[in-house]
Amino acid sequence: MTHLAWAALVCTVVTASSTKPRTLYVAPIGNDQWSGRLPAPNRRQTDGPFATLERARDEIRKLKTAGALPKGGVTVELRAGTYELARPFELTAEDSGTEEAPILYRARQGEEVRLSGGQVVTGWKPVTDPAILARLDEPARGNVLQADLRGQSITDLGQMKAGPRWAQSEAGLELFFGDQSMTLARWPNEGFVKIVEVLGSTPRDAWGIKGCSEGVFTYEGDRPARWVGDKEIMLHGFWFWDWADQRQRVASIDTAKRVITLAPPYHDFGYRNGQWYYAYNLLSELDRPGEWYLDRETGLLYLWPPAPIDSGRATVSLLPTLVTMEDVSQVTIRGFTLECARGTAVSISGGTHTRLAGCVIRNVGSYAAAIGGGTANGVVGCDIYQTGDGGVIISGGDRKTLTPAGLYVENCHLHHYSRWNPILKAAVQMDGVGQRIAHNLIDNAPHMAILFGGNDHVIEYNEIHSVDLSANDAGAIYAGFNPTFRGNQIRGNYFHHLHGYEGRGCNAIYLDDMFCSATIFGNVFYDVPRAAFIGGGRDNVVENNVFVNCQFAVHVDARALGWAKGAVDTLKQRLVEVPYQEEPWRSRFPQLLTYLDDEPAVPKGNLVVRNVVWHCGRFDEIEDLARPHVVLQDNLADQDPRFADAAKLDFRLRDDSPAWKLGFQRIPVEKIGLYADDLRASWPVWHTVTVPRTPESAG
Repeated sequence: MTHLAWAALVCTVVTASSTKPRTLYVAPIGNDQWSGRLPAPNRRQTDGPFATLERARDEIRKLKTAGALPKGGVTVELRAGTYELARPFELTAEDSGTEEAPILYRARQGEEVRLSGGQVVTGWKPVTDPAILARLDEPARGNVLQADLRGQSITDLGQMKAGPRWAQSEAGLELFFGDQSMTLARWPNEGFVKIVEVLGSTPRDAWGIKGCSEGVFTYEGDRPARWVGDKEIMLHGFWFWDWADQRQRVASIDTAKRVITLAPPYHDFGYRNGQWYYAYNLLSELDRPGEWYLDRETGLLYLWPPAPIDSGRATVSLLPTLVTMEDVSQVTIRGFTLECARGTAVSISGGTHTRLAGCVIRNVGSYAAAIGGGTANGVVGCDIYQTGDGGVIISGGDRKTLTPAGLYVENCHLHHYSRWNPILKAAVQMDGVGQRIAHNLIDNAPHMAILFGGNDHVIEYNEIHSVDLSANDAGAIYAGFNPTFRGNQIRGNYFHHLHGYEGRGCNAIYLDDMFCSATIFGNVFYDVPRAAFIGGGRDNVVENNVFVNCQFAVHVDARALGWAKGAVDTLKQRLVEVPYQEEPWRSRFPQLLTYLDDEPAVPKGNLVVRNVVWHCGRFDEIEDLARPHVVLQDNLADQDPRFADAAKLDFRLRDDSPAWKLGFQRIPVEKIGLYADDLRASWPVWHTVTVPRTPESAG
C-alpha cells in the first residue's frame, strides 16, 4: 500500500468514526487510567469506566483538541452510586458542545446516581462524659450519640451566622440522616414563643405600631435558665413585622429578671410585644429524635438518631457548591440527585442552551440552582426540596435595550424549601428581561412561591398552594416598588389554599407598593383571602379570571396618596434609571413618557374586566381614592357561573354559563401544573415524589 493510500484509509476511518455519537462511562469502581469506553471493567481489569467526572470532562477536551466533536455529541454516563465530590465539578467555555454535537452528563437510565458535597460520618458512640450527660434531659441520655469530626479529617465546621433577612447565605455545616435534614437542637420543638415586653430605650413607631430599636425583652417561664452554660445561643424571630425575620445571637440572659439581651446588629425594623421567636443551637435542648448539636470547640457532633444509626447515612455538608458552569453552551446535566452542599448546588453563568434536567436537588444550604446571564438556559423536569434558601434564581437579559435572555424554570416540583431562611426566599426568583416560569407545582413553603422584577416575563400554567405558611402581608407571587417593571404576564395559573401564618391571610398575586403594568389573565383562584392585590400601582389588568371562595377577589388602593406618599421620590428615581425616553422603551411602554407629569401617586389605568366571582366575601376592595381610576366592566359577580363540578374543584364553565355572553374566554385548565415528559418518565423508581395533583387540587 502506498503512503497516499494509507493516508486516505486513515482519513476515511477518522471521518466515519466522527459521525457516531460517543459515550464515556464513569463508575464508583472505575479508574481514571482506563479509557472510559466501557460501562464496566473488563475481565482482566485492564480497561473500563473512569472514576471521576473530571476525567471524563478532560477526555472530551482531548476529543475537541483532536478535531470536531463527533456528530451527535458526547454522552458521559454515570453508573449507580454516591460520588462524594472532593471539589465542585467545574465546566468552562472550553467544555461546551455545539447544536450539532451537544454534551450530556447523565445518570444511567434506572440507576440512582448521587453527587454529594458531604461526607458520611462514622464512629458513632454513646455519650459518656458526665458533664454532657448532665446537660441533657434524662430521656435523651441513653439515646444521644456522638462522633468526632476532626478525627475523620472534617475540620471546616462552619459557624453560626447572624445576619439581615435579605442576605443570601449558606447555612454552614448541616447534618442529614436517611436523606432528611436533621433539626439543630431548639426550643420549643415546634412553633414559637412570644416576646412578653420589649425593654429597649429607643422607641419605634411605624404607622402607630409601637416597639423599640434594641433587642432587649422579657420572656415568660423559666426554660431559658437551663441554657446557662450553652455556647453560641441563637434566636430566630419575626421581631416586628410578620414578613421580616432575622437570626440573632444572644448576648446575655438574666434569669432572675427573665430578660434576654441580643447582640448587635439589631433587627432592621426593631422589636415589639407579642412577636414570635424560637431558640436554637442548644445542647441542653437536644431532647428528641432527629435533633443534633455541634460543639465547634471540641469537634464533637451529637445526634439523637431518628432510627438506628446503622440504618441510614449520617452525612455532613462540606462543599460550598456541587457544579459550576461558566460561559458553557449546549451542555445538559440530567438525572442526578444533587445534595449536601453548604451553598447553592448548581451555578450557571453566561453561555447558552445549558440545562439542568430531570434531577433531584435537595438538602443544600442555599438555593438549588442560580442562573445568571447567558441565553436560553434553564431548569426543567426537576424536583427541588429541603433547600436552605429558595429554589431557583434566574436573572439575565439587558433592561436598557429590553433584550430578553429566555431563561426558564419549567415542569418542576418545588416544595418544602426555605427551611433555613424562610422569608424572601422564593421557589423561583426572577429578574432581568424575558424569562419564563411555567408548568410548575409549588407548595408547602414558609413564604412566597415566585418573586420577580424586570420586564416581559411570563408566569404561566403553574399550580401554587400552601405557601406563605410562616408570614402574613405576603403574596404567593410578589413584585413591587418599581414603575418600570412592565410587560409581565401572569396567566393560566391555579392558586388555592393560601391562608398565611395562623390563618391571618395572604395574597395570591401581590403587586406591592405602586407596581405597574402586569397582566393577570385567565387564572383560577380558590380559597384565597385576597386574590389579586394592586398596592397603589397603575396600568395593571385583571381579566378573565375565576375567583371562588375568596375574601376579596380584587384589591386596589391609593397608598401613594396617603401613608406611602414618601415613596414617590423613590419611584421617580427608579424611572430615570432606565432610558424610558429612548427606543425601544418609548414604543414599548409609552405610559412612562408622561408618568412624571401625570400624577404618579395616583393609581390610574387599572382594568378589572370579564372576571367570574363566586362565593367571595366581596368582589372588590377598592379604596375610595382609587375607585375613580379603576375600570370595572363585564364582570360576573352576582350570578351562578355554572361550573362543571365545583364540589370537586372543577371550575370549568358549562356551555350555559352566563359568563360567555360577557366575552369570557375558556381557561385551558388541562395545561396547568406538571406534565408528563421523558424527563419525568426517567426519574428513578426510588424517587417518591407524587407527580399527579392531589385530590383537593384535582380541578
